[in-house]
Amino acid sequence: MAEVALKKVVKRYGDTEVVHGIDLDIAHNEFVVLVGPSGCGKSTTLRMIAGLEEISDGDIVIGDTVVNTLPPRRRNISMVFQNYALYPHMSVRENLGFSLKIAKRPEAEIARAVEDAAAILGLDALLERTPAELSGGQRQRVAMGRAIVRHPDVFLFDEPLSNLDAKLRTQMRVEIKKLHAKVQTTIVYVTHDQIEAMTLADRIVIMKDGHIVQVGTPLDVFERPVDTFVAGFIGSPPMNLIDGTIRDDTVVFGDGRSLPVPPDFAGRLENGHRVVFGFRADVLMPKGHALAESGTVHDIDLTIDLAEPLGSESMLFSSLAGKEIQARMHNPRAVRSGEVLTCELHLDKCHLFDAETTRSLRGDG
Repeated sequence: MAEVALKKVVKRYGDTEVVHGIDLDIAHNEFVVLVGPSGCGKSTTLRMIAGLEEISDGDIVIGDTVVNTLPPRRRNISMVFQNYALYPHMSVRENLGFSLKIAKRPEAEIARAVEDAAAILGLDALLERTPAELSGGQRQRVAMGRAIVRHPDVFLFDEPLSNLDAKLRTQMRVEIKKLHAKVQTTIVYVTHDQIEAMTLADRIVIMKDGHIVQVGTPLDVFERPVDTFVAGFIGSPPMNLIDGTIRDDTVVFGDGRSLPVPPDFAGRLENGHRVVFGFRADVLMPKGHALAESGTVHDIDLTIDLAEPLGSESMLFSSLAGKEIQARMHNPRAVRSGEVLTCELHLDKCHLFDAETTRSLRGDG
């Protein structure tokens, strides 16, 4: 079993603390993605799990072993890097088997492990090529195969797809998800790309400024963000967020316009409470171009600044109370700049956050 536990883990560089006493439990065979903006501490955390960075305080446990002082080679982990780190003068076969060769494993065992990894990743026809003869996606598959042959307890991925173009990233996300299903082991994956996080993870760990802000399934963090940072970071496009003030079960915005308080919050907030009203583009849709959903709907007239066609849908850009917002249009038609559309806002799926603390006011968020 390959559980991973971080217990009050701290990282300091001199007097500067960059990871602030984080706690995280990762189950055996779980796919956990650490995500957040640049400088949030996610790669540093991964490197501490790997043993490439010393921890300043706390404990890291892999299986039943506290690994704080163990070197990387004794932690039974394999790491896949952003830059592939392949040996250019070696064939794919030699790259795949190199770590086992260094460990002085028998030739028959190395050959069998290489063939197995190649079969899993579809590299059978590429074994005699050098890295220079491979595409970016093929090189990344070789890097993953080199990790597989060691049968590690934990796979660590550090921004593995960031050097690939958009189409290849999509393909490689599928490859990595298939890999996890086949090898049945724990994966800890770091990315700044929230779409990667949403599509790959069993659970997402959202980090900011060296702290863990929220941990949950992709659906949890999308539908129930704990604060405005998560609401604005997770989801494409990000959640629309508008400052307002509670007045008699309405949210009054700076320009005098108002919206009803979402049903989950009705009767709970005092007049004068400063809030942030949040809603996603998916719950603001033009009449006649909305998904049929039950619940409380409020109509809003919006002047459309720009329509962005995306095939089966369009993104509509407008403004509300001086803030740019986005709405989604299903079964789209051409929309002119300046056209006024009546849109349905599904209040049941809207959010309120405290303007001062930025935390969700839902009560369980």
